[in-house]
Amino acid sequence: MLFWALAFFVVAIIAAAFGFGGIASASAGIAQLIFFVFLVLLVVSLIFHFVRGRRPPAA
Repeated sequence: MLFWALAFFVVAIIAAAFGFGGIASASAGIAQLIFFVFLVLLVVSLIFHFVRGRRPPAA
């Protein structure tokens, strides 16, 4: 997911360099949305990881 956010950010930078303002702002908005979704999922994943703790070894 972080890869896609970075890809949309690169597209936004390239579009802005060539003067395509609408495409650049849309790509930047999509990249920002994907990045924030990534951060939320990361925090939820870390919370679940620390709450569950380590499992006892299998017998």
